[in-house]
Amino acid sequence: MSSRFDAFLDLSVELTAFSRFDLLGTGLEELYLDTLDKVVGSEVADTLLTAFVTLPQPQDETRLKAVRTTILGNELLGDVARALIKPWYSSTWFSLPSMWTGRFGPKPEDTTFVSSPHDYVEGLLWKAIGAHPAGAKAPGFGSWTFPPKIPPRPGPDF
Repeated sequence: MSSRFDAFLDLSVELTAFSRFDLLGTGLEELYLDTLDKVVGSEVADTLLTAFVTLPQPQDETRLKAVRTTILGNELLGDVARALIKPWYSSTWFSLPSMWTGRFGPKPEDTTFVSSPHDYVEGLLWKAIGAHPAGAKAPGFGSWTFPPKIPPRPGPDF
C-alpha cells in the first residue's frame, strides 16, 4: 500500500473515530480515496493529506487540537474533511457547501451521490448506533424485540 493510501486511511481514522480495522473491514477505503480525488481533485486531496501527515505526534490532546485548527479550521480543507466523514457514515457523498465552491470554484463531479450499492450496507452509521442496515445484514429472527446495544466509543468527549 502506498504512503498516500496510508495517510488517507489514518486521516479517516481520526475523522471518523473508528479504527483502521473497522475502516478496512468496510472494503470502501480505496473507493473513498478515489471519490475524494474525483470530486475535489488530486491537488486538493494531496494538500489535505500533506496537512494531516505533518501534524504533531503522538496522538494526544495536542494532536486533536492540531486536527481541529490545521484541517477542520482551514477554509480550503475543513469542508473537504467534513465532506469525507459523511460517506464513511451515511454512504453518501454530499455536495460541498456553496460557500466553498464560491470561494474555490465549482467542481464538475461535486454532486450528491452514492459511490456504489455496497456503501449502504457498510456505512459506519450502523455500527455507531448498534443496529443493522434495513434490508441487509439481518441479525436474526425476533431480534427486533430487543433494543439496540450501542457500544461505548473510546476517545475524548467533543
